[in-house]
Order: sequence, then C-alpha cells, then structure tokens
Amino acid sequence: MNDAITKEEFYRGLAKHKRIASIKDPRHIELALRQRDQLSGIFLLTGHIGVVKGYVNVFKEHGLPVFMHLEKIGGLSTDRYGLEYLAKGIRPSGVISTKTSIIKNAKKMGLLTVQRFFLVDSEGLDNIAKSLSQTEPDIIELMPARIPEMICRVKSFTEIPIITGGLLYEEAHAEACLTHGATAISSSRPELWGKPERKLMKI
Repeated sequence: MNDAITKEEFYRGLAKHKRIASIKDPRHIELALRQRDQLSGIFLLTGHIGVVKGYVNVFKEHGLPVFMHLEKIGGLSTDRYGLEYLAKGIRPSGVISTKTSIIKNAKKMGLLTVQRFFLVDSEGLDNIAKSLSQTEPDIIELMPARIPEMICRVKSFTEIPIITGGLLYEEAHAEACLTHGATAISSSRPELWGKPERKLMKI
C-alpha cells in the first residue's frame, strides 16, 4: 500500500490550513490529533529510534503528513544507510534538516524535504539563496518567525513555499507572518494550531 503524500498534495494542505503542529512533547500528540482537521501536517521534534515509527504511524492513520526533524530524533543515523532505513522502515512523509547534505540525500530517497534556516544577520539571506540553488528543497522553514519582513525578502528570490516558526506566542504573531507572505506557520503551542479557518470566516 502506497501511503506517501505528493508534494502537490502537501502544498494544497498548506494553503488550506496554514498551520503545522510542531510536536516537542509526546503528550501533545493527542492534542494534535483532536485538531487534525485544522492542521496541514506535523513536524516531529521528539522521540528516538525505538518509538518514532509508532508516532509516525498514528499521525498518518489520521491523515496528517509527518515530517521528522532528523537533528532532534535520538539514535537515528543521518548517513545514507540511516536515511534509507528511515524512508523504507519508518516511512514519514518527509524530513526537516538544517544540513544541505541531508536534504540532498533525503530527496534521492523519495522523501519530501523541509530545509530549516536561521536568520541571524544580513549574511543569512545570501546563505539561503546559495543553499537553495544547491538543494532545491520542497519547503523552506525560516526561524525565528518574529522578523516577518524577512519573509518578503526570501520570497523575492525563490518560489518555494515558506513556513516560519519560532518565538510565536500569540495569534497576532502568526497573522503577521501570513500577511508578509508565509504559506504557513509552525508552532509548538497548541493554542495556535486551530485558529486560521475560524478567523478567516470573520473577514
């Protein structure tokens, strides 16, 4: 049975719901499942090699694409053999990484890729442009989200959808990011997982 999600399907989900639940605590898994109809997907930032397959399976059973942050998962090698095991054994929808080599190899394994960038100074923009020309990830994640004007700058040199997260504490922060061009926001705060559709209905 092929349960893989295509890039186009994930893009449609991002455009519809505009929210990604970043799971840093296993206790939030049930909360995310309750709001699954308002989420575009899951960023899994917790667990280890012994439990992550179960986490991935439960989200996929409920129709939520799951992206594993490889630098946050204990016991998982990120060399070619580790990625091959990930793609064939654990079978997430995709991976998240800051590392160019991992993004390249994960794409070869047929996984969707989210490349995470941290904007700490003006050189960061040049580094993003250079890295994107080498890796061509499916999604960009910009951190932190509290500099939304930088989203427009990145959008000026790429058409890759942008997710942004980090330091989002209230709905106004999320809306500022979306207004400045983010396709979606990622957050570990459950109170920010289910807002956009309700708010859009009021406009």
